[in-house]
Amino acid sequence: MRSTVLGVTPPTLETERLILRPLTLDDFDDLAVLQAEESFWRYPLGRGWEPDETRAFLERMRERYESERFGVAAVVIRADGRLAGWAGLATPTFLPEILPAVEVGWRLGKEFWGRGYATEAGRAWVDYGFGAGELDEIVSIYEPANGASGAVMRHLGFRLDRVVVHPVYRTELHITKLTRAEWRDATAR
Repeated sequence: MRSTVLGVTPPTLETERLILRPLTLDDFDDLAVLQAEESFWRYPLGRGWEPDETRAFLERMRERYESERFGVAAVVIRADGRLAGWAGLATPTFLPEILPAVEVGWRLGKEFWGRGYATEAGRAWVDYGFGAGELDEIVSIYEPANGASGAVMRHLGFRLDRVVVHPVYRTELHITKLTRAEWRDATAR
C-alpha cells in the first residue's frame, strides 16, 4: 500500500526510542484505535472518538500541514514500528486570549503511558521549536486533573504562566510557558 503523506510539515525527528514523523492516511486504522480509547481524550472530552472523528482529524492535519508553520506528528516506537499516538507543535486556536502562541502537546495510547515517551517526544519538539523553528517561547496546556501531563511539562522546564477557562468545556486550564532563554540556560547545564 502506498503511503500518502498529508503535507510537507512537520519534519521527521528521531530520538533514542521514537520516530516523530508526519501523519499519513495510512495511519488511520491504528490512530482510530488509539483515539477510541476513553483515556486518549479524557481531557477535555471524557470519551473516546468515533472513526469519523479520527478521519476528520487527519483531514484537519492535512490542511494544517499545507497552511501552517507547525503541526502534530505521529509518535512511532522505533523498536517495533507501532504508532503510540501523536505529538508536536501547533497553534492553540481554541484559546484566542493566549494568541499568538505555539503549543507543544502530546496524546498517547494508554499502553504507552509511564515509559517516558511523552517527555522524549515533548523534548524533541521543544528543541526543534527553539532551534530550527526559531521560536521565542512555547506554551503547553493542561487541565489540573491531568497531573501526568503537568509533570511532563515541569520536567521539560515549563512554568505556570496563567490559569484560564476552556471556552467550550468551561474547565480550568493551566497555561505553562518556556522561553528561548530559559531553554538555552537549561540545555547549557
